[in-house]
Formats: sequence, C-alpha cells, structure tokens
Amino acid sequence: MKTKKRSLQTKIFGLVLLLGLLLIMLLTVFYSFMESKQIEENKGRMALQISKTVSVIPTIISAFQTDDPSKMIQPIAERIRKETGAEFVVIGNKDGIRYSHPVKSMIGKKMRGGDNERALHNGEYYVSKAKGSLGPSIRGKSPILNKKGEVIGIVSVGFLLEDIQHQILKNVSKVIFVSLFALLISLIGSILLARNIRKDTMGLEPYQIATLYKEKNAVLHGVKEGILAIDQDGYITAMNQPAKKLLHIKGSVRHLKVDGLFPSNYLYQVLRSGTPLIDKEMVWKDKTVIVNCTPLFEESGISGVVASFRDKTEIEDMLNTISEVKRYSEDLRAQTHEFTNKLYVLLGLLQLGEYEQAVEMIQTETRTLQIQNSIVFNQIKDTKIQAILLGKLGKASEKKINFEIVVDSYLEVLPPHIKLSNLILIIGNLIDNAFEAVYDAKFPTVKFFATDLGSDIIFEISDNGKGIGEKEIPHLFDKGFTTKSGNEPRGFGLSNAEEAVQELNGMIEVQSSQESGTIFTVYLPKTNERNESLE
Repeated sequence: MKTKKRSLQTKIFGLVLLLGLLLIMLLTVFYSFMESKQIEENKGRMALQISKTVSVIPTIISAFQTDDPSKMIQPIAERIRKETGAEFVVIGNKDGIRYSHPVKSMIGKKMRGGDNERALHNGEYYVSKAKGSLGPSIRGKSPILNKKGEVIGIVSVGFLLEDIQHQILKNVSKVIFVSLFALLISLIGSILLARNIRKDTMGLEPYQIATLYKEKNAVLHGVKEGILAIDQDGYITAMNQPAKKLLHIKGSVRHLKVDGLFPSNYLYQVLRSGTPLIDKEMVWKDKTVIVNCTPLFEESGISGVVASFRDKTEIEDMLNTISEVKRYSEDLRAQTHEFTNKLYVLLGLLQLGEYEQAVEMIQTETRTLQIQNSIVFNQIKDTKIQAILLGKLGKASEKKINFEIVVDSYLEVLPPHIKLSNLILIIGNLIDNAFEAVYDAKFPTVKFFATDLGSDIIFEISDNGKGIGEKEIPHLFDKGFTTKSGNEPRGFGLSNAEEAVQELNGMIEVQSSQESGTIFTVYLPKTNERNESLE
C-alpha cells in the first residue's frame, strides 16, 4: 500500500505542535512538582512560625493555670487563625486535650493525627503532615513551656492540603495559559516558515526535490557526454564521470576553480554575455573536443554555466560505425536483389516451358546453398557472424565473386564483450577489402575461415588478388592511406578494423604476395582481461 506523502507545511506544523505540547507537558509537570514542593515548604514554615509565636504568648501560658483554660485561649487562637489565614490554630495540654479549635464542639476532645509526641515529650519544634479532624493538613508543632522550662502544652497550626492543591492548580493554570499562547505563536511562525521555504524551493516539496536530485544524478552520470557546471564565480558545482575520464581528472573537484582543469575561456565568455555557444571545437591536451555552453539564469541574473562536451574522435568513430552498418544493410539488400533476379529467371524458364533447365537451375542453387548453409548454420553457431556471412554471400553473388566459407570452419557463440558493431568493422571491412582486391582477377575468389580452438578466436580472410607491395604493408592501417584510385574519401576501412581489434585486445596480421594474393588473420582473445580488471 502506497503511503501518502505529507507536505512540508504539514510536517513543520505537526513537529512544532508535537514539540510544543511535549514541552508544555514537561514544564507543567516540572513546575507543578516544584510549585507543590515550594508552597508546601512555605506553608509549613508559616505554620511553624505562627505556632512558635503562639506558644510564647504570656496570656496563653498563664491560661494553663486557670480552671478553664479554653475560655481565655479560644478567643486568642481564633483571632490569630483569622488574621494569618491558617485553617486551624489548636492549643492542647500535655495530654493532647484541646483548649481551642475552629469547631467549638471539638474543644475538650483529644487532638488527632498522632504527631504530637516530639513536641510534648522532647520539646521539639517541627513541621508534619497528618490527617486531623478537618482533613489532611500541613502542621507546625510547637511545645508550650512554663517558667521552669517544662512542657505544659502544645500549639498546632495547620493548612489543609486541599487548599494548597487548589493554589497549585491556580498557579499552574496561569503557566499553561501562557504556554498555549506561546504555542499558538510558534504554530503561526511555523506556517510562515513553511511558506517561505516553499517559495525558496519553487513550490516543491522535499521528497520532490530529493526525486529531482536523484534524477539529475542519474541523468548526469548516465549520459556519455562529459558535463561540467560552474557557478558565477567559476567554481565547479557538478561534473560527471565521463567528463572526468575525458579530462583525465581523479577525485572530487567540487568547489574547485575550473581554471586549469578545463579550457575556461568559453565558460567565462558565456558568463559575461549570457549567450549560448554551440558546437565549438577546441583542443585540450591530446584531444579535440566539441563543446556546448549554456548559461543558467535566476531572478538576479546569470548564476552559472553548464558545458557539455565530447571527444571528436568518438563522434568520428560513431559515424564510421554508422557507415559500416549502412554497408551491412546494403549487403543484405544485395542478397535480396540477387535472389529476386534468380526467381525472375526461374519464372521465365517455367513460362517458356524449359522445365529441365529450371530443375537444373534449382538443383544447382540448392547444392550451393546446402553446402553454404551447412557450414553457416551448423558449424558457425554465432548469429552475428551468420548474419554478416549471409549478407556477404549475397553481395559476392551479385558481384560474380566466388565467396567460399572453408569447410573446416567452426565457431561457438562468441563472448558477450564482442559486439555486432565490432564484428561489422572487422570482418565486414576485411571481406569488402578482399572483394575489391579480386575485382580484376580472372577467377575472383575470396575465402573465409573461422575457429575458436584454443584461447583465441581466429578469423582468416584470403583473396587471390594482385597482392600488396612490401612498402605499402606497414602503412595499411594508417587512417586515410589507400592503394586505390578515385575521388571518394578512402583509407578508413582497414584503420577502423584495426581500432576495433585493438579495442578487443586482439591483433591482426597481413601476409601478401603478387602470386598468391593477400591473407588477413585476426586474433581475438576470448576473455577481455582489461575490461574485467576495471570492473
């Protein structure tokens, strides 16, 4: 199930809300705890202070010598209670019998709580918590001493815990109100922040930016052309692997000056003018490079330049490959044309009633095709080689050349690193070269042999032409060199064939004499060790 992606504004709003609520909860709990502790301590100190003050009042002490102490003590205790805000001011004798109480009916009864021992027996002043007749409370306990220093009674001043809790809640509610107001302000700020970020990101959400970044990297490193981007100060912001390979650069170049790593004149020219430069040719080290420069614009002006470039040699190789593929298609067309002509001849013989000649023609063609097809389809297992040979057989038939595939030829499926384009450049060029070499021969014959025994794949193309001179052989594979006349651009076929062989880490040999013709032998290793070591 695909999860719906949330917007940046929703994420920021939710995050601020969650953090705000969490912070308010933590602060509220902490403040409530501290406030409760502080209020209880304050109330305890106040209760203790009041009880100490009451315990030394002479009237209270002298009242203990009378027959009815509560008559004098109760009015004084109530007045103090009301003036101080205490919940109760209870005064009792050393047996814990009350002489004062906010509820008069409780006077004369024993004090509750069980927390009087320390004051009555030890003469201590202290704060305690206990449940009395009015409920749980914080109490300040003080002993009443006579002139001899003997304990004759006790003063208990208290504040109910319930009232303290109400005061704590009241204080905490103020804090919560202020916190909620701050949370509201932060939420408004988060909305404004999210809108500002969306404006800066051109209305794109973070996941959309991440997707664009991944797509940009995939495109940047997926194209064969070298791509280089700089900012308005000439610092490199992006460079893909083909660019590093073409410029012989290793490691990271981000935030480095482009000067010295790449011819920067064109880049700075585009930065100044804002006009793109298309298909500019320049020389860098040992390479001729075709460069395109495009400016990057922002609201403030030109923010940088993107340059794409490619080795001109690669472009030439691509054009040569296209030319060879075109020649390959022409070979197939020639084969189709040749068989069409034979079908027309066969049709004419049948219409003329020359059945015996028609049968003889079919039998002759069948025998020839059986021999050729037996070798091509039974002994040559690679479909790429089969396709090339079938095309050349048709072309040879059209040119009246005897093209023989040696019966000892045998070839399994070629390794995947040997591509059809390589085979067209190698075998196609060598066979075409052999066809041209036997053009003037009395019985023009070209032979093809292939084997994959051993560690190499071997192709041999021989012809019975007039041969090649010893002085010409060293220059055979030079680009542009040719022994043929004519106005057409020539001298590229053998050069392209040699380059394709070298690309596959192979080698090509030439043997030639004027008596026996020329033999080209190609050796291709079954494993491409150089490429495998780089993987």
